[in-house]
Amino acid sequence: MNNARKFYIDGEWVEPIGQHTLDVIDPATEQPFATIAMGSAADAEKAIVAARSAFAGFSETSKATRLELLRRILVILTRRNDEIGDIISKEMGAPLAMARSQQAGIGLAHFAETIKAMEAFDFDYMQGTTRIVHEPVGVVSMITPWNWPINQIACKVAPALATGCTMVLKPSEIAPLNAILFAEILHEAGVPKGVFNLVNGDGPTVGALLASHPDIDMVSFTGSTRAGISVAQAAAPTVKRVHQELGGKSPNIVLRSADLEAAVSAGVRGCIDNSGQSCNAPTRLLVPTEHMDEAIAIAARTADAITVGAPSDPSTNIGPVVSQLQFDKIQRLIHKGIAEGAELVAGGPDRPAHLNAGYYVRPTVFARVTSDMTIAREEIFGPVLAILGYETENDAVTIANDTPYGLAAYIQGDPAEARALSRKLRAGIVRLNSSAWDGAAPFGGYKQSGNGREYGKFGLHEFTEIKGVVGYADD
Repeated sequence: MNNARKFYIDGEWVEPIGQHTLDVIDPATEQPFATIAMGSAADAEKAIVAARSAFAGFSETSKATRLELLRRILVILTRRNDEIGDIISKEMGAPLAMARSQQAGIGLAHFAETIKAMEAFDFDYMQGTTRIVHEPVGVVSMITPWNWPINQIACKVAPALATGCTMVLKPSEIAPLNAILFAEILHEAGVPKGVFNLVNGDGPTVGALLASHPDIDMVSFTGSTRAGISVAQAAAPTVKRVHQELGGKSPNIVLRSADLEAAVSAGVRGCIDNSGQSCNAPTRLLVPTEHMDEAIAIAARTADAITVGAPSDPSTNIGPVVSQLQFDKIQRLIHKGIAEGAELVAGGPDRPAHLNAGYYVRPTVFARVTSDMTIAREEIFGPVLAILGYETENDAVTIANDTPYGLAAYIQGDPAEARALSRKLRAGIVRLNSSAWDGAAPFGGYKQSGNGREYGKFGLHEFTEIKGVVGYADD
């Protein structure tokens, strides 16, 4: 990590203007293992100037030129995939095999899907006598989280490059090292000077400037709803486009037609994967009330079988959560669930008994939860599942939609029943019967889960302005 204390601005690794640094903590040991430079408003301003200067030239490059650039990036990303996975495992605690295959691998998938979508994308076409033109939105600031870091970097940077935008990225300061490797990859691929810029820093300093600066045309933000509101407020005076992918409290409806054993066990694993640190995790499991006891037994058995341990141990299913702050929040909400009368059927407070250091959380399942309980309403962002009962399908829909969020929803059961029910759920993406991830499907939320959509052709649309040239074909 030769560039950990530098920023990537205008095609070069440069020294920060200020002297502030931050230790990067290994959540498995609670010890620092690297140090990054922390940017100032002046560093962010320098990056914005570089991006603005580069926009005129890059926005006029051909589709073929940008496609070739994306293909070069994908080749180098593939070559360095395990290196990225290794550093993600170290900085956020994901099990090593999962970090390589899923955490790093999803970055490859986004570039591949963007290339495929771009090949078929019409940037300009005739509609009657009017020419419809999709032009790059401009200079984009990107503020990304720590929980799926390369996923959120790639699904923003790839379509931005594809459409001819220039950009400034501020990754999470909690898991920043993967972004530095990513910047090295873009440099090696020959991204033109100023097109991609990276400045590390915190939200109140660098993030606030990237949200409010008048030379930024669009903010693409992924993070908590609370932080998303702050970003939108900062962006409002300049009426820039604001794209947000925010929090979630996703329901997982198990229909009476479902295989209860398969549906409940998959639901538990889906919630707890990545130590529960996924905005679209199925954290509310809805089961028919007459099957509650059976569902509890399945869920408890599944949760108890999940191995919590060091990310480097091949037998580990989930590692630690990312930080002391995150650990403390999860513990507070577990205690809240107990205090409010939810039935604790697996896990519970404190670390697993065999671990005396690290931000490890026991896979926890609460049952007979009601929609007014805190653990049914707040995004916990940890390996904590709430099981709620329902009487009828209409009742299940009401419970599922009874949330300020609307990022994702899940349905298990007869395919025809599940398809019909999917139309009643107020969520941006609905997954039926544990279906595989689809990198071309639109990703984004209703309500307080954000606005706009990412992935595939939907990401391309997000980074373009639409111009109508009326009378283009008039005689």
